[in-house]
Amino acid sequence: MWAAIWIAWTAAFAVAEGIALANRRDEDTLSENVRRLFRTRTSRAGRAAFAVGWFGFSGWFALHILTESM
Repeated sequence: MWAAIWIAWTAAFAVAEGIALANRRDEDTLSENVRRLFRTRTSRAGRAAFAVGWFGFSGWFALHILTESM
């Protein structure tokens, strides 16, 4: 059951992102919205917050998957 939910969620995201990439409008892709949310183009603090969050999550997730813990 959960595998089907994760597959459906991933497919829905892929479709939405694909449509956003194909139409070439501004501010509709995930990347553009993350940049706007963290203000990475105009704020050093926003860039730092994004970097800390991204690397923190990535490090935790790698350990979580590889060691099957946490």
